Amino acid sequence: MDEIIYTSAKRMARAIGDGEVSAAEVVEAHLARIQEVNPTINAVVRLAAERARAEAAEADAALARGERKGALHGVPFTLKDSIDTEGVITTGGTLGRSEYVPEADATVAARLRAAGGILLGKSNTPELTLAAETDNLVYGRTNNPFDATRTTGGSSGGAGAIVCCGGAAFDIGSDTGGSVRYPAHFCGIAGLKPNSGRVPRTGHIVPHSMGAVDSLTQNGPMARYVEDLALILPIIAGPDWSDPFIAPMPLGDPAEVDISGLRVCFYTDNGILTPTAETVAAVRAAANALADTGAAVEEDVPSVIAENPNISNRLSGGDGREWTKRLLEKWGTTESFPYLTRRIAKAQDDMVSVGDYTAVLEHVDGFRSAMLGFMRNYDVIVCPVAAFAALEHGASLEDRNQPGMSYTGTYNITGWPSTVIRGGTSPDGLPIGVQVVARPWREDVSLAVAQYLEGALGGWQKPPI
Repeated sequence: MDEIIYTSAKRMARAIGDGEVSAAEVVEAHLARIQEVNPTINAVVRLAAERARAEAAEADAALARGERKGALHGVPFTLKDSIDTEGVITTGGTLGRSEYVPEADATVAARLRAAGGILLGKSNTPELTLAAETDNLVYGRTNNPFDATRTTGGSSGGAGAIVCCGGAAFDIGSDTGGSVRYPAHFCGIAGLKPNSGRVPRTGHIVPHSMGAVDSLTQNGPMARYVEDLALILPIIAGPDWSDPFIAPMPLGDPAEVDISGLRVCFYTDNGILTPTAETVAAVRAAANALADTGAAVEEDVPSVIAENPNISNRLSGGDGREWTKRLLEKWGTTESFPYLTRRIAKAQDDMVSVGDYTAVLEHVDGFRSAMLGFMRNYDVIVCPVAAFAALEHGASLEDRNQPGMSYTGTYNITGWPSTVIRGGTSPDGLPIGVQVVARPWREDVSLAVAQYLEGALGGWQKPPI
């Protein structure tokens, strides 16, 4: 069954539907893979094995009757532990929720199950999803499948690790500053941060209605192949009549995008921290591959982009991170992970007046306007995900490395869609991702370009574990 656990979710669903393999066999193969790799990587922190087996049996019985639930019929997946799952403990990585059992699925979980997907269990996340290292006081640290001494990134690090290893066909991550894209980059898989306002956050530990920081957080799919991102996005997208910021915007089809007619901008250095030579080479290889299609490709970088770290820090921390404290208090957490404790303390020291904070909001709007003016000339931006491959554990939380993690946050501020695929390899065998950003609401363009680059540059590769 090795072949089936490494195939795409799309092909997996087709194989189940055509009777080439049963849903029960596919679920068992994935559970076996989780048991094999999890002692090393600690990616899946809670299993729902018996329920998954029962649902697989139901899926097979339905097919025998000629019934098919949806596009994911029988396909097993995991979900980030920040996303509520009915009947399955969902901690969000915080001690106050260590035994919390949601009474209802989050919107994305309900939609995936309604489409026939089968939940295997929950993947690890840092506390409240607010770190670039996947570690917490409930379940501990997740390790990179390519080198257990290295980070998987955060905050969807458990998702990135288990999908990379073939323990799940896909997962849904969340991204506030790079939390889908860092793990995709560090673990060598594909991940999509959808446009702000595309996918409901209802049932996520950082929910909707978060005031000034609301637009930063998006839920998005993570998989080994871009075709699965394109498969899953329409299933989870669209208004749920709870998240007030989700717009009923049309969703384009990546298959209809003509890459040869696109205007492509690429940059290898955002002016904050120059990436490694291998990262630069991966981005340039992507740009060259797009030029080979006939697309108009030029090197350019938005002049305002170097402002992003300052804007992001002031936006998230200008209120003293009172919004983070409220989340901890909501769930009764009195002892938080040391990194989160330090972030709150620093923000309390740097807290600004209400007048100064409204000035921050005006600065954010000016940044968005300047970026929009830059994007007027392009359909796509290709750039690094981070300045380096996976760091040793803990290093991504150190101040000295924060500038290297600045390549994603820009597009949380703008809200634009961004897809990551593996585009290269570091000298020590670690994946290097490439980020493909598109205009507002054009996930179809981002996905189409990413899928082409996946083929041109190699995409996901099996880890040594």
